[in-house]
Amino acid sequence: MGRMNTEWTHEFLAEWQRGLRVRAEGNEGQARVCARRAAGAALREHWRRQGRQRIPPSAYALLKELLTQPELPPEIRRAANLLTLRVNEAFRLPVEADLLVEARRLAEWLLPGELPDEG
Repeated sequence: MGRMNTEWTHEFLAEWQRGLRVRAEGNEGQARVCARRAAGAALREHWRRQGRQRIPPSAYALLKELLTQPELPPEIRRAANLLTLRVNEAFRLPVEADLLVEARRLAEWLLPGELPDEG
């Protein structure tokens, strides 16, 4: 499995907290970008530990690749699907979803027990 790397947690939390901050400032679009980047940090680390040689650089590509895995639990498949949704003409998601919550759910499933508690 390789050695434990906490760098991903710093990257995840920086994006996640930035997402909360820009959301509070009324910029939900940027909060969605931060949520995807946070999820990407967890996915990159997960696949690094799996020994993957080629890891896509973009969070979107990482999420799409995760969706090809047949054994994903339904709530993780849903989280990854939500994180890859395109916005509509009004720059809104076509469904109600909190992508920051979904990114955290994904990270906690991929790398259990490594993120500090919210607070």
